[in-house]
Amino acid sequence: MLKKILHWLLTLIYKVEVEGLENYKKAGDRVLIISNHTSFLDPLLLGVFLPDNITFAINTQISERWWIKPFLGLSHVFPMNPTQPLSLKALIHHLQNDTKTVIFPEGRITVTGSLMKIYDGTGMVADKSGASILPVRIHGAEYTHFSKLRNIVRLRWFPKITIKILPHTTIKAKPELRGKSRRKYCGHILTDLMSEMIFSTSHYHQTLFSGLLEARTIHGGKHTVAEDMERQPLSYDALITRTIAIGTALKNITQSTENVGVFLPNSTKTLNVVLGLQLYGRVPAMLNYSTGSAGMASACKTAEIKTVLTSRRFIDLAKLSADADALAKQVNLVYLEDLAESISTIDKLKAAIQAKTADYWYKHQQYSPESPAVVLFTSGSEGEPKGVVLSHSNILANHNQLKARINFNAQDIVLNFLPMFHSFGFTVGTMLPVLNGMTTFFYPSPLHFSVIPEIAYDTAATIMFGTNTFLAAYAKKAHAYDFYNMRYVVAGAEKLQESTRDLWSEKFGIRILEGYGTTETAPVASVNTPMDFKVGTVGRLMPDMQYKLQDIPGIEDAGQLHLYGPNIMQGYLLADKPGKLTPPESIYGKGWYDTGDIVNIDEDGFVSIRGRSKRFAKVSGEMVSLTAVEQIASKVWPDAQHASTSLPDPKKGEQVILLTTQKQATQKQLIAKSKGVHAISLPRKVIVVPTIPVLASGKTNYPEVAKLAEGLI
Repeated sequence: MLKKILHWLLTLIYKVEVEGLENYKKAGDRVLIISNHTSFLDPLLLGVFLPDNITFAINTQISERWWIKPFLGLSHVFPMNPTQPLSLKALIHHLQNDTKTVIFPEGRITVTGSLMKIYDGTGMVADKSGASILPVRIHGAEYTHFSKLRNIVRLRWFPKITIKILPHTTIKAKPELRGKSRRKYCGHILTDLMSEMIFSTSHYHQTLFSGLLEARTIHGGKHTVAEDMERQPLSYDALITRTIAIGTALKNITQSTENVGVFLPNSTKTLNVVLGLQLYGRVPAMLNYSTGSAGMASACKTAEIKTVLTSRRFIDLAKLSADADALAKQVNLVYLEDLAESISTIDKLKAAIQAKTADYWYKHQQYSPESPAVVLFTSGSEGEPKGVVLSHSNILANHNQLKARINFNAQDIVLNFLPMFHSFGFTVGTMLPVLNGMTTFFYPSPLHFSVIPEIAYDTAATIMFGTNTFLAAYAKKAHAYDFYNMRYVVAGAEKLQESTRDLWSEKFGIRILEGYGTTETAPVASVNTPMDFKVGTVGRLMPDMQYKLQDIPGIEDAGQLHLYGPNIMQGYLLADKPGKLTPPESIYGKGWYDTGDIVNIDEDGFVSIRGRSKRFAKVSGEMVSLTAVEQIASKVWPDAQHASTSLPDPKKGEQVILLTTQKQATQKQLIAKSKGVHAISLPRKVIVVPTIPVLASGKTNYPEVAKLAEGLI
């Protein structure tokens, strides 16, 4: 009777919904139910809404607390200490009696809003008992006053709570594993199960604007989400109002599903434009203005862009008048200043009303989460740029993959200096914080090496994404206290050099988290996290991503990486097929993306990049990694920049050339300081240059490196 009363009361107060009860029934009789731990309500919720008289394995200290004792009579309780082997053995024996037992593998209520450390012991219990593992996700209780997230998220009295039951699985360690290695393996599998559970139950099948409305509901309309150099904070209410106002104006001058060029810098106004286009089914195509008018014109032709949005103020300040004039000969340039004048006071008032009621009327819009959300253009670091089409669900899936592995919260401030035409700048630097309650601070250029550390200090930024080139430059210019509030510094796009890693560690006490991604993976494919970290790797692949390694002749311990998952792009727009989508496909089938990267994936799942398939030279029949050559040079001359390339050689097929900014560097010096390195892995020639060509993203411009080397030979 008490259980029925509580069921009715909790359903009334929190509108509790239970999904997947059929999975509960299929799990069998010997079941270990694992759940995330969001609040003090969790045991009560599971005890009331799961069928049968289940047992709760509860920490001994918690079971003795006065406020929990009245509820212990609702279910069987198995007091235990997850750190004590004897306690775990007792639980194994208990499960072998065919019972359904709930355990919280984190061992404590989350204080971050994300998964906490997963204890290996729970995995060992599942392995030794032979029990089915039934993952259960509790969502919503973390926003109640029964959670431990006060001052981290906006707590509410009666948020909606859902309990999602996933299909059961099992953990069975390899017979040869014993002792600590077996326990570690089981814990590793359980950790992956938990993160996969968090991702698979996340709400990523929606549009970005729908995600924006959801974020406002969670964090409140007055919560600040964006700011730029004008220092006028933008709240959710203001952002949504401006998005509707500008979206309506853009709707009148564009067509549905049309690719519309965006020729604008990092700013809150650009954010409004992007969201305004998406609101009514237009697709922002982010033009890389660092490529000049020719590059932008090529992109417009590839994506069949007829209209490009820009700003007179931006063009004047950035000295891009010549590029704008040249581009205007091919497309219709629309200036935001003119667009703003067309928005009347009545339009603004109407937008404000629509913003308040958007939760009602937007859900009736027929925009598919699988429709294109943005066109980003590849950097062209090794060839002609292509248009990469990402859907709404591609982007949101990547956000939720990240959230399943690393914690972000509404107190975080992201310093976003990577331009929005860069995949990290758009998806991670802009959309991730805006759709998850963080504040993103837009800075227009990553090249201001002295200014950016000051901005980080002034804004008390907690998260920053950058390339090795930029991070090394900031560290050299920064005061030791500029990054005092930084929680995460994530490096990607190019290899993180040991010298950069050491400098950040010694000067700021910050461990850089190296990751890996491409525009085609929306963009994060793998990343090191505070809980899952291995130096020299780019972390582990995101949840729900499959991979295959293609054998490459001449390379033994690595293969060419092919990826499949919900964050893989919809396809390419190619220069020889303007406007036509070419879906991803590799030798492994449709939907698979061939990264072109040669990688090693170890037994723990950590990915190590060996180099690009295109960045291997064949010297006397042997495969030589050009990336490895650069790493050798970086160890010998850590304070210089290096780039290697290959040129034809009449005798050996190809020869490796190293360009370096190290003054008076010679091949003899490199050989002398690289003892133990095979001669074939060293460059044939070392050429000193004043600078290494780079792209706007900070990545090395290898086509220019090759041209430069050819001209200097």
